[in-house]
Amino acid sequence: DHLVYAETPDHLLEEDGVELFTDTYDTDYGVPENEMPDTTQGTAFFVATIVIAVVLICIMLVCGVGNILFIATLARYKKLRNLTNLLIANLAISDFIVSVVCCPFLVDYYVVKQLSWDHGLVMCASVNYLRTVSLYVSTNALLAIAVDRYMAIVHPLRPRMKYQTAYCLITGVWIVPILISIPSAYFASETMYPHSGASTSQNTHKTFCAQIWPVDQQAYYRSYFLFIFALEFLGPVFVMAICYAQISRELWFKSVPGFQTEQIRKRMRCRRKTVMVLIGILTAYILCWAPYYGFTILRDFHPTLISRQKNSLVAFYIIECIAMSNSMINTFCFVSVKNNTVKYLKRIVLLRWRSSYAGYAPSKTMDETEMRTSSLPITEEFECIRLR
Repeated sequence: DHLVYAETPDHLLEEDGVELFTDTYDTDYGVPENEMPDTTQGTAFFVATIVIAVVLICIMLVCGVGNILFIATLARYKKLRNLTNLLIANLAISDFIVSVVCCPFLVDYYVVKQLSWDHGLVMCASVNYLRTVSLYVSTNALLAIAVDRYMAIVHPLRPRMKYQTAYCLITGVWIVPILISIPSAYFASETMYPHSGASTSQNTHKTFCAQIWPVDQQAYYRSYFLFIFALEFLGPVFVMAICYAQISRELWFKSVPGFQTEQIRKRMRCRRKTVMVLIGILTAYILCWAPYYGFTILRDFHPTLISRQKNSLVAFYIIECIAMSNSMINTFCFVSVKNNTVKYLKRIVLLRWRSSYAGYAPSKTMDETEMRTSSLPITEEFECIRLR
């Protein structure tokens, strides 16, 4: 989220309910307005706009299509509804919401209108809130998946989590982000700022949609940010790293006593494949979000180091897009590699096509066809999906 500190509400003028910058408005951590560069002008912003457009469009296509296919196949095939897939479904739902609800508004804001928000304060707050909730839901879901894999592989003799407990866990995955993300909506604000038009003599205004915390609440913001940073990044990354380190030790460096049958070796290969995917997802999560949190810490705790840099805001937008692209990586890994959703989607489409084909006999319904296909022996590929 974007953050701007305001000095006091008394220093703001209002026009049609939208706040206006004035000469006394502290827009960039103490940098006077006449020294602030026009971010939307120049080659750097043009390149950033292209990068942002490509990333957001890819998120809409990959996460929108991929996640809805995963959710559809999970709803269609009961044999895919194990505990791990239910946890993944929460991540898919959160990414899908962002891709179809938030990303179109972000494309309009960043690319079409070039940092001008024209959709009202309610939508400004809603988009900021949904993006924040989605990030924390994804983080919590990845953490829950790591703990679930740790219990299943490192402690296989302990009883698995019951579905009632799993549903409580899933509720927590959503409730915690919904509560801790409230400030991103509460402090969301529309603020008008001056913008040079096509000619130097023409002055226009654009509307900035961002979180705006008053300067007298700066200490509260920093405390809140450090709390979020520890709860939704450092803590989960540390726990996931410990879980996958113990899992790797169990699967690669610990000898299995007794004679290993082909079924045991097959299960071991599937578990190793799944763990490698999950480790890759954790690595991608760190590489995508660490620059975002690092830049935010530098901006909010040491602002003088970057506030006067002409392209600092442009750099932040690109870093933010890199962070958001993590949802595409999750979708590719979970949908294409682990759950093999494409195969089950093809089965759905094929069965639908056959049932509606004119040459098909009425007795050969889709349900009968699926009963035949679903009664086929379980392959090694499906064993990897089951994860047990």
